[in-house]
Amino acid sequence: MRLKIKISIAVFFMGIFAVGPAFAATYKVDPDHSTVSFKIRHLFSNVQGTFNKFEGTIDYEPGKPDTWKTSGTIDAASINTNVEQRDKHLRSADFFDVEKYPTIIFKSGAVKEATATSAKIEGVFTMHGVEKPVILDVAIHGVGKDPWGNVRAGFTATTKINRKEFGLNWNETLETGQLLVGEEVTITIEAEGILQP
Repeated sequence: MRLKIKISIAVFFMGIFAVGPAFAATYKVDPDHSTVSFKIRHLFSNVQGTFNKFEGTIDYEPGKPDTWKTSGTIDAASINTNVEQRDKHLRSADFFDVEKYPTIIFKSGAVKEATATSAKIEGVFTMHGVEKPVILDVAIHGVGKDPWGNVRAGFTATTKINRKEFGLNWNETLETGQLLVGEEVTITIEAEGILQP
């Protein structure tokens, strides 16, 4: 009887440690201290813009990359390049077609090459109704309490995509034969999250 109890206790603790890595602290992205921005070539320079409405969560425990994951949703209509007419064009069917495809979504998968300060996060990026795999290069800035007692974590994530792979094909050809708008888009996410209860 005593042997059975010992075995049961051992199995119980083995079960706890077996499922333990599946859990992580969850941070909700604070939009007041986070930015989703992009950069793309226009003629002979680069145009930058942001998306002003977004939300997301980050599961993160230092030293436990097997628990790390993240997901986020961007309101495509919130695009802002500080030029009203251009933003209206970007929202149209020539580009994002926000009435038909109102959100841009990222969901993470495997975490690779994780260190205390960086990682590569594989995931699926959905834009304009098209899903494609992407890899985020992530810099980890640390965890700590703010002056009001909230635990916060900070990250910078970057990736590059080809807009034509997502069906954003509009362009104009110049007299020189050069295209007006580039195809490669650099995306940068500055994310600060607040630990959730």
